[in-house]
Amino acid sequence: MTSIRTCMGDGHRVELSLDELRRDLLAGSEDAARRAKIPPLDDTEIEWLADIFAYPGRIAGVQPGNEVVLTKDGCANTLYGSQVSSGVGVPLAREQGIRVFERALGFDTMEVGHPDYSFKPAKPLIALEQLTMEQAQLDCVIPLFYGAMPNMGLYFRPDGPFANPADLLPDGRIEEARTTQLEAAARLRDDMLYVAHGIADVGADGIDFDTTASAGDAEFLATLEAVGELAATTDLAIEVGMATELVLGFHGELSYAGTRLAGLWPHQQVAVVEAAGAHIFGPAVTTNTSRSSPWNVARACTFVKACSLAATIPVHANVGMGVGGVPTAEVQPSNVVTRAGVALVEIGRADGL
Repeated sequence: MTSIRTCMGDGHRVELSLDELRRDLLAGSEDAARRAKIPPLDDTEIEWLADIFAYPGRIAGVQPGNEVVLTKDGCANTLYGSQVSSGVGVPLAREQGIRVFERALGFDTMEVGHPDYSFKPAKPLIALEQLTMEQAQLDCVIPLFYGAMPNMGLYFRPDGPFANPADLLPDGRIEEARTTQLEAAARLRDDMLYVAHGIADVGADGIDFDTTASAGDAEFLATLEAVGELAATTDLAIEVGMATELVLGFHGELSYAGTRLAGLWPHQQVAVVEAAGAHIFGPAVTTNTSRSSPWNVARACTFVKACSLAATIPVHANVGMGVGGVPTAEVQPSNVVTRAGVALVEIGRADGL
């Protein structure tokens, strides 16, 4: 009996028979379809996925002609960052790391990003971020984005000035929790605009709002409002990458462009992102560590395919540690990472990764 070597969602190696592989692929796709009320992958696509995972080579690649553009969050941070931060600890400055990605690794785009990678800590350092962006623009040919996470959690106590809704909600103080989220969202929006206009002033090509809505629908609203103003006042290419496949309703009653934000799935998220004026959308599908990688990749492909079919802007599926079917592990298994990328492009119909 043929045995397929793959991984679980936490990175542990497992071996599956062809029948077990097909069962996991079907189950993963059906899980996404049931939750988001979207079509599952058809029989041909399931068999295509089975062929991708059954391919005996360690690394898989798309068929010639199916290559896509890569955008990246964090970029050079993954080189000079410590292994605790999923980096490799290479002693490089950000500018050097960006040039390595362009000239040695051949990336299509790159990012300048603060090591903390959130807008709040970047704001008081905007002059240094501008200097880095300006110098990197002089050194590089490829488009350079500025990347950061909205990360509204940093605005709540003990890290920020606003009351923490996680303390208020368990006590049943619903209105207070909603009020403090709106206050934090307004401050977050202003900070994102301050940073974005600053990097636009020194010639940045684009901006990436990464891990959007990690703190729920109020954070999503703040990001959409910032995107709307930037689309109207700058020529930045705007990318919005999500934190997970479902927008959590920590507030629960917020809307944008007539659409309630809580409970949106990727094919619905892209509609409001388009309405705000963004140019690239990054759907994220969280990896289930207790399920196999084929189950997770099939689930991610089902969500991303529905999103790609609904979108009128390019869809760059998030495919990295813990999202897009990739295991939640510090050292990524190349056999799974490359198969997830192939599947999201050729079956999920993503325009980029």
